[in-house]
Amino acid sequence: MKKPIVVLGLGNPLMADEGIGTDLVARLAQEAARYPSVDFIDAGTGGMAVLHLIDGRRKAVFVDCAYMDEAPGTIRRFTPDEVRSTKVLAHQSLHEADLLRILALAEQVGQSPEQIAIFGIQPQVVEFRQGLSEVLRDRIDQYLVKIRSEIES
Repeated sequence: MKKPIVVLGLGNPLMADEGIGTDLVARLAQEAARYPSVDFIDAGTGGMAVLHLIDGRRKAVFVDCAYMDEAPGTIRRFTPDEVRSTKVLAHQSLHEADLLRILALAEQVGQSPEQIAIFGIQPQVVEFRQGLSEVLRDRIDQYLVKIRSEIES
């Protein structure tokens, strides 16, 4: 049975800082006993599967790497109405998708949670290698505090 709140980590850990969302959700999942009404899901590169993961939820929290013209390591919280995507899709994969387009589709088909929060973290390095940059690693605790606060609100 789905819990009323879902926290989804998006990203690819094989691409350095692009894996920050999945890394943070894995850390939060270790604390799942503290949050009995929350599912923590590594949604990876997500795609259209995100629709099914948010369906029937009261609240969805997304955590992902995001280019925001900020200093590397900066975290910002958005709602879908506060941000626009500039992502260009290659249309070469069923897993490829734009989060904002998926959320708009969820709204259209009546599967959108009442509350949606998106945490974007400005990357320093996005290249083919495992492991986060030092800038992001040094801020893990700060990111976790912000996400925990969102879950608890």
